[in-house]
Amino acid sequence: MTFSTTFKTLLATAVAVFALSACDNANTSSNAPAKDSVAQIKEKGVIRIGVFGDKPPFGYVDANGKNQGFDIEIAKEIANDLLGSPDKVEFVLTEAANRVEYLKSNKVDLILANFTQTPAREEVVDFASPYMVVALGIVSPKGAPITDIAQLKGKTLLVNKGTTADTYFTKNHPEITLLKFDQNTETFDALKDGRGVALAHDNALLWAWAKENPNFDVAIGSLGPQENIAPAVQKGDKALLGFINKEIAELKANGKIKVAYQKTLVPIYGEREDLLAK
Repeated sequence: MTFSTTFKTLLATAVAVFALSACDNANTSSNAPAKDSVAQIKEKGVIRIGVFGDKPPFGYVDANGKNQGFDIEIAKEIANDLLGSPDKVEFVLTEAANRVEYLKSNKVDLILANFTQTPAREEVVDFASPYMVVALGIVSPKGAPITDIAQLKGKTLLVNKGTTADTYFTKNHPEITLLKFDQNTETFDALKDGRGVALAHDNALLWAWAKENPNFDVAIGSLGPQENIAPAVQKGDKALLGFINKEIAELKANGKIKVAYQKTLVPIYGEREDLLAK
């Protein structure tokens, strides 16, 4: 066998071994199970939670730039139980109309922004166990109270885009003109400015706002069906959904949700534990 023949044989063997090795590595890589979302969050050491920045007492930014509110307290408990510290949470400010999109685009791991569970939303995100129950309400000036929906016919009602109030009145009351805003501050400023005769939103939020604005009153305190407020995760994220379901159950059992309620909601509403989901 000549040197040339020997070299060619060795080269062919090396190529074959390399090809088999590469194939084995590719198979190992493709067959390796992907880390679930909970494992990925633990690896990063932080959970990204979408919250409101302008919806006290549920989620808002205080004068010192700190996130505060009922949802914030629950978010810290989740971070503590998942990652060992209440500080291992990245608060991502969202608006009502952006909550679904933030999950779908992976900007957040979890939405905890006073999110009402509806059939339409259940088609695009997965809701965990609820921690609050609410209904819609209507707030209006004390000098010109709206005590019946019939009074709104042909008039302008203020709502936030993408909220249950927006959906409810669009579907059930086309005779009422809706003026829609992205942010709560814009909507309530419009009511103060007289750009609408009334404002529709979650009754819990309205009671809190009216307490701080005594010229207005929640003359309609419950409208439509009672609905759940719940955390939401990306559609199909079974790992994180399972963890959040277990977590909410534990926070109810150990009384920590009630502690959060006492700290953030009782000063606003008084003892209204009917707001807490059982």
